[in-house]
Amino acid sequence: MGRAHRGAVLLVHGFGADMTVGGMFVPLAERLADADFTVLRFSFRGHGGSGGTPRGVTIAGELLDLQAAVEHLLDRAGGPLAIVASSFGAVSTTLSLPWLGERLDRFALWAPVLDLRRTFLDPELPWGDENFGPDQRKLLETQGFLRLHGGFEAGRVLFDEFRHYDPLKCFTTSSVPALVVHGDEDASVSYEIARRAAAGRPNTRFHTARGADHGFGTPDRRAEVVAITARWLADGLGTP
Repeated sequence: MGRAHRGAVLLVHGFGADMTVGGMFVPLAERLADADFTVLRFSFRGHGGSGGTPRGVTIAGELLDLQAAVEHLLDRAGGPLAIVASSFGAVSTTLSLPWLGERLDRFALWAPVLDLRRTFLDPELPWGDENFGPDQRKLLETQGFLRLHGGFEAGRVLFDEFRHYDPLKCFTTSSVPALVVHGDEDASVSYEIARRAAAGRPNTRFHTARGADHGFGTPDRRAEVVAITARWLADGLGTP
């Protein structure tokens, strides 16, 4: 992490991922650093090389981790501040909007989880039904965790939190400039929820990654998402 001239960008990964986001955060960080931004990537507790266990992952814990990362980045680099959050990283990011206040200049969300009920509690898409449906719910009650596709083990406390947090409300009631990028063939997190939320919100640009699933799939689509995000940040962050 080096000194920046134009501001600071925090990259926030999703559920069961780490600070590389399958490699997408690496070229994004490089492009932003080349444009004179300070960039910080980190792994939430229970992910990547960070301490903790997957079963101990909670929204409350990720909110604390995000706050610590923001404070560390601003202490080192100063503002203006932007955040890029992927998938479940949108939960802690949007829930932090009231706390971040004027410190946050803008933020970008990739395939964001905005509605916890429709993604996890009453899942509407195949991934949610497979991992959080009735059969899985019974396992959660008997063993205290769910082993999700890919091997990540989600604990009962996290599942209980899904009933109490409302990232969609935090997103739609904020006016901080935002970019939302979502694949229109996402089978894990609803494209329509994100599209409608962005359409009803001021200062928001929505970009459709055509034919892309949750991880944006092909190298071309992934490069497209990185390029659009880097350009949007560079055009708006740290300009007079």
